[in-house]
Amino acid sequence: MPPDGLVSTIIPVHNRPRLLGEAVESVLAQSYRPIEILIVDDGSTDETPAVAAGFERGCPEIVRVVRIANSGPGAAREAGRRLVRGEFLQYLDSDDLLAQTKFEIQVAALRASPECGAAYGHTRAYPIGRAPSQTPWKRTGERIEMMFPSLLASRWWETSTPLYRRSVCDRAGAWKALRSEEDWEYDCRVASLGVRLAFCDAHVSDYRSHGGAMLRRPADRRTALRDRAAARSAMLAHARAARVAEETPEMRAFARSLFLLARQCGAAGLARESRTLFDLARDASGRRADGWDFIGYRTLAGGVGWRLAGALACRLDAFRA
Repeated sequence: MPPDGLVSTIIPVHNRPRLLGEAVESVLAQSYRPIEILIVDDGSTDETPAVAAGFERGCPEIVRVVRIANSGPGAAREAGRRLVRGEFLQYLDSDDLLAQTKFEIQVAALRASPECGAAYGHTRAYPIGRAPSQTPWKRTGERIEMMFPSLLASRWWETSTPLYRRSVCDRAGAWKALRSEEDWEYDCRVASLGVRLAFCDAHVSDYRSHGGAMLRRPADRRTALRDRAAARSAMLAHARAARVAEETPEMRAFARSLFLLARQCGAAGLARESRTLFDLARDASGRRADGWDFIGYRTLAGGVGWRLAGALACRLDAFRA
């Protein structure tokens, strides 16, 4: 039986020994207890397994390590989700950090607001090796009461920002085995449950950018676009389930993003994905589906095919830029 208030942190990692150490140390330094850490080694081929094993030996009561074949961040997080025991759940990318009081602040916020399923606060963003920006990243410094419709327009936080109730993650179900936009799709799936947010007006995590390899970056651009197409299709379904209206600015922005991604897929030779996304964009656009841009593009694709239509549209976009 896990102790009351246990916070479980899931850290997927692939070939990041030094950064993994910093991420784990930021969890061990939390002012809050009880905690557990599950490191999911996503098929690393360098010193990462040894670093993870060192933490497990040094803190056996807190740290566990599991190893899976390289499958990407979605599958790695799901492998961790199935094994952790906590009342609260923290996802942490292996290159990011948690503020020392994150769990203390966010658990208290969720205890004080039982109607809320997740707590969030300020995230700082900066390249590794540079001084952190003190300006909250994206919209993490704003008080936002519901995950939808705001998360449909953009993913305005990072994976490290929210602390979820475990019960919410259980209702949301399994992570999709995607390598691109799997985190945004998951957030929208949680949002479709009507989850309310507890805002903590304090620094809770750091999002650190760098030039290293990322679990979510497959070498094949076509694979990345296929995953993005699958994620966006699911996100629209989540928005529909939550009854996000077509007239909202967030749905309009998302419909436009579907249209743009349809063109990119076509240019990459993914005709089926291009046509599917185009149809979804029209469906999400309501009365705007009869606009000249949709009619013109559909006519073009009918004449030259979805691949060439996408290539021509992307070239025109580049020329305009």
